Amino acid sequence: MVFYEDFSRVYDQVMDQELYEQWLDFTKRHLPKETKSVFELACGSGALSVRLAQEGYKVTGLDISEEMLTLASKKARQAGYQLDFTAGDMRELSGLGKFDAVTCYSDSLCYLENLDELQATFDGVFEILNEGGTFIFDVHSTYQVDEVFPNYSYHENAEDFAFLWDSFGGEVPHSIVHELSFFIQGSDGKFTRKDEVHEERTYPIDDYLARLATAGFKEAMVCADFTDEAPSEESARWFFVCKK
Repeated sequence: MVFYEDFSRVYDQVMDQELYEQWLDFTKRHLPKETKSVFELACGSGALSVRLAQEGYKVTGLDISEEMLTLASKKARQAGYQLDFTAGDMRELSGLGKFDAVTCYSDSLCYLENLDELQATFDGVFEILNEGGTFIFDVHSTYQVDEVFPNYSYHENAEDFAFLWDSFGGEVPHSIVHELSFFIQGSDGKFTRKDEVHEERTYPIDDYLARLATAGFKEAMVCADFTDEAPSEESARWFFVCKK
């Protein structure tokens, strides 16, 4: 667990904190004022969960990593909140309760392997939403995956950690493979290496809209890059605001 505490510290340093503020702002703009409960899919280390709680929402977070959820709970307690965090798979949401809103940010849906898994997730979200509820998510655009990410390389070298990120085109359409390496200094002064491979895939906007309609969502607005403007050909991130 000590390593995951070190990893969380580095993760939060590597992750642009301004992004969380932008996700929070986008959420607040598009949730009805009467929204009280928010279910955050793929909540990770809880950075957005705590921000949502600070805005007065009753927050429940789900993530597939129990280690990250432990860190999320610690982060919430340090901020003075007792939030509900659940370990689980976003493809299997049945029976988790009912909520006014569901969010899924940081292109987390792009980690699903195929459209069937995406459909299962949309079906589950529809089930746990209250009538009239809101589902907000973001994904990488096809332009970002096909034109920007391939051969992308980012290296950061700080006093107590180093971070290497290299991306390569995937084997299926609109897919990318990220190879990440972390070198993290522990309290004993020694560095520990952690390697991860992240495979992501996205789809044309019409594919997302078709799957949302199949799940039962009656309307979906699409915008881009944290704005309320329609996507352009070179938008990096698509946002969907869906109503049950």
